[in-house]
Formats: sequence, structure tokens, C-alpha cells
Amino acid sequence: MELNRPENRNVHKTRFTFPEININPEGAILAFDKPYRCTSFDIVAKLKNYIKREMKLKMKVGHAGTLDPLATGLMIVCVGSYTKKIDSLMGLEKEYTGTFQLGATTSSFDLEKEINETFPYDHITEEMIYKTAETFLGDIEQIPPHFSAVKINGKRAYELARDGQEAEIKPKQINISEFEITRIALPDVDFRIVCSKGTYIRSIARDFGEALSSGAHLTALRRTRIGNLKVEDAIQVILTVENES
Repeated sequence: MELNRPENRNVHKTRFTFPEININPEGAILAFDKPYRCTSFDIVAKLKNYIKREMKLKMKVGHAGTLDPLATGLMIVCVGSYTKKIDSLMGLEKEYTGTFQLGATTSSFDLEKEINETFPYDHITEEMIYKTAETFLGDIEQIPPHFSAVKINGKRAYELARDGQEAEIKPKQINISEFEITRIALPDVDFRIVCSKGTYIRSIARDFGEALSSGAHLTALRRTRIGNLKVEDAIQVILTVENES
């Protein structure tokens, strides 16, 4: 994939439908494998329409933790009475795999925005990468991205950012229990991270680049597990339009 093309930043590009889903009229907890370039709201809205059309019911639907539009993978959606379980599900441990690209940054810390600055990375060795990953383990403070759903004085941070405002975002404490480097092919670094609720992998990309005296942004992200739920067991959506220019 060519990075930072305009079409990669279109977060509503992918169109999809659902296969036949058996949903208890009383409610359910459903796991979906969210495709690339669609939002968490797209999944929720599509499921509401599916229930109304196929089951002739109007049910409450909500997700248990958003997933960035340019990320793929496991997303939990609660239906009916099971929406009461959303808070507890959001608190579960999460696992991600993905890729950092060293030597360049973007304002969104991923591919949604264009590269805004480049940095040298010739000085970075494999040993430095492994040792840097170890420094992120445990309880750490993290500043969420400006392009995020964090609320600042009642407004979402991404709303302020898109208006050209850079409000101060306070750091939050998170926990990273595992940070495995799975492949190094500079400038790309593949990883697997197990972390707590509220962790922004995009922010880890930014901080990882800075820790290596360079820059970095996220070029791929997949959520593979939430608690004991694995993406391999999730409902696969049926893609109808994908990756068109």
C-alpha cells in the first residue's frame, strides 16, 4: 500500500453488509472484525438497521470501545439489555498488532493526516529498538492524540483539532503488560502490545519515535483480543466496496 495517499485518509470509504446473525430479542454481546476505513459508528448504525430490517425490532445498540477508522480487528457491540455490560467490557485488557514507521510524523500520529516532518533514523539499531520497547512496560503516563475522542471542556479533542485549535490534553495513566517487537525492517517496526483500557497505540508510536531520537507514526493497527474474546472468533462482515480511489 502506498502510504499517505488521500484515499487512505477517507475514513468512510469501505462499504459492507452483515452475514445472517442470530440475535436474541432480549439482547446479546456480538464481536465483529471491523474492516479498514470504516468507523465504529458505521458498525453500530449498520447493526441497528439490520435488526430493524431483519428482526422488525428497535433495540438499543452500543459498542464497548471505539476502534480507529484506519484500524481493523475486534470490536464488541452490545445489543438490548446487554448494553448494561458496556462499562465492564470496556475495562478489559486489549491486545494489538501493528506497524510503526520510523523517520516521519503526522499530526494524527497515523495515516489519516499527511506527513508533517521527517527525521533521520540511520542511527537506530535493533538493540536500541528492543531496549526502548522495554521502557514502555508497566504503568506509564500517556498524552492522547489531539485527533482523539478525549473530551476537553465538553468538546471532543478531534473537533477542536479540526477547527485548528490545539487544546492542552492532560496525560493519563495506562498500563502496558507486554510490548513485543515482532519484525524490524527499517524504517518499519512491527509490534504486539497488550495494554489497559484507554491506551492510544498512536500515542505509543509518537513516543516510541521520540524515545529513539527520531519520529514515528502508525501505519497499520489490528486489535486481536479483548479479554478472552479473540478476533478469530468474530463475525466477518461482507465487503461490498473497498479501497477504491
